[in-house]
Amino acid sequence: MIDDAGAEMTEAAFMFDTVTRAPEPARSRLGAAAVRLGGGVALAMPGSGSPYWNKALGFGLAEPFTPAVLDAVLDFYRAQGVSQAVLQLVPAVLFDGFAQIAAARGLERGNPWIKLGGDPAKVRAADTDLRIGPVPAAEAETWADLLLSNFGMPAGDLTAMLAGTVGRQGWQPFGAWDGGRIVGGGNVFVSGEGAALNAAATSPSHRGRGAQSALIAARAAVAAEAGARHLYAETGKPVGGAHNASLSNMVRAGLAPLYERDNWIWRL
Repeated sequence: MIDDAGAEMTEAAFMFDTVTRAPEPARSRLGAAAVRLGGGVALAMPGSGSPYWNKALGFGLAEPFTPAVLDAVLDFYRAQGVSQAVLQLVPAVLFDGFAQIAAARGLERGNPWIKLGGDPAKVRAADTDLRIGPVPAAEAETWADLLLSNFGMPAGDLTAMLAGTVGRQGWQPFGAWDGGRIVGGGNVFVSGEGAALNAAATSPSHRGRGAQSALIAARAAVAAEAGARHLYAETGKPVGGAHNASLSNMVRAGLAPLYERDNWIWRL
């Protein structure tokens, strides 16, 4: 079992909130659906144009992760008309014989992610020549479009979904501006004593100017003010010695790797 279940549960909470509270009619067009089962959550969005939103996580913490839970997750994706999804599973929660059962059901192991955590009150400050601040409602869609373009995801209904977190309880979206132009952004979700950094991106033209380090510090500060004692984040594990700027920024800010989590990819 992992030492800090809060990391998984906080991420599951913000993903569930993102999908279930997407505004209409965007939510219907995206086919957004989510279900709590087996102690975790499964999310589907077949109309998003991106497999990223078809993901399941948070299993094996509140209750055991079993073959029956695995089958229930896959049944959910079949019912939602999803052709590809990822199950994000901490190796410590897998049941005996998981690899063989997973292979029989068409799952393949993908590249792992690293989960990080730390005290938001101890995150290091960072300097940048860009202006960092909360995203005003008038710029919510511009901010969302910037993030989506950097993630390689289509604007439109996803814009409405992400922009909908501006002003919503539990969320605090931040942006980075060069003059009057928004060039970077990130979000933070606070749930009780846990907070999760998410949705961080900077335009290629403005990378290397400290935007993300400053955005981490700003979001950590508001999380601490909201009462969070634990700040979490995740990013891909570098493959073959490659550099991951997000990982470097988080570690430099004071977050420490907690554990690795495997991505198990399922295709219909």
